[in-house]
Amino acid sequence: MAETARVIVIGGGIGGLAAAAALHRKGWAVTVLERAPALDPVGAAISLAPNGLCALDALGIGDEIRDLAAWQGDGGLRTPGGRWLSRSDAEAATARFGDPLVLLPRSTLVDRLAALLPPGAVRTGTSASLADPGDRDRPARVTAGEEELEADLVVGADGVNSRVRPALFPDHPGPVYAGFTTWRLLIPVPGAEFAPHETWGRGRIWGTQPLKDGRVYAYAAATLPAGERAPDDEKAELLRRYGDWHDPIPAVLAAARPEDVLRHDVHHLARPLPAHHSGRTVLLGDAAHAMPPTLGQGGNQALEDAVVLAHHSGDLPAYTADRLPRTTAIARQAVRVARLNMAGNRAVVAVRNTVIAALSQAGPALFLRGFDGIADWRPPYASGRKHAGKP
Repeated sequence: MAETARVIVIGGGIGGLAAAAALHRKGWAVTVLERAPALDPVGAAISLAPNGLCALDALGIGDEIRDLAAWQGDGGLRTPGGRWLSRSDAEAATARFGDPLVLLPRSTLVDRLAALLPPGAVRTGTSASLADPGDRDRPARVTAGEEELEADLVVGADGVNSRVRPALFPDHPGPVYAGFTTWRLLIPVPGAEFAPHETWGRGRIWGTQPLKDGRVYAYAAATLPAGERAPDDEKAELLRRYGDWHDPIPAVLAAARPEDVLRHDVHHLARPLPAHHSGRTVLLGDAAHAMPPTLGQGGNQALEDAVVLAHHSGDLPAYTADRLPRTTAIARQAVRVARLNMAGNRAVVAVRNTVIAALSQAGPALFLRGFDGIADWRPPYASGRKHAGKP
């Protein structure tokens, strides 16, 4: 009997767990090494586009996640004073892509992905590093604490500040600051009723999204120097920057405590990697193609990576050939969108808002075209859409 192929996944985030689950379905013996003491994801919520839901279909949990998620219906884009620049249409998105955009807590998705793995597959509190990427004639080796583990495949899913990436590509410059910082919070806001929306100001944006469990997910971004922090606390910083914006933003901020607010500078890989693999080791998710969050595609692309990797199994050049051109193009588009929605020049903002409003008046289909080639992705082995989505 042939020995079961072994894979070690470094990183227990969404991409790493999805890769482990997809490879486990293919019959691989999987071990996930996560340095944090628990699978407690950084970040409040995640938006799943139709392409991400399709990847979850390949893992067998797409419909379960759809049932748990908030379905984003009538919403859109606003100015800080509250004027609607555009309206979103869930039915139009479903008709075009098979699903609308949905939202759920990151912890919910992490829990569902972890449940797909066999008992003992995830080892938390374990810091791991790549000792040898391996090649055709020898296995890859990973150092985990005082242990040295061998594997037929190593998956580096350890995020934007990956330690696996420089071990594979030491000449790559690594991540750079994207020019803006972000805040996120996930809290109950009693009595708040509103349509999902994102608000674009000058060099600042805010988003407010209701979740199915009754909580509110809010996020903000502003162009600021890297490493800057509030002189008092981050809730106070949000009040200074967004406290006079339209409802329900003041109500959300009033309901928040300083400890509810997460702040992180945004970094991305401005230069694409030469490949997403070397030897018997692959990179996945932000470790491979960290991008600004302006398209909401970071987690979705990691889910795509996972199912494509499992599809190609040991054929790592095929994985790179599938994923590198696509993720490079999407990352570049995310950078272009960041320049648009984080614009600070008053004249540029006025033109931007006028164009968006005009496109919205022409119909939602024009606005949705920006996601053609992204949201309509299907796994490489899929012959058709198995799930029609929900309105």
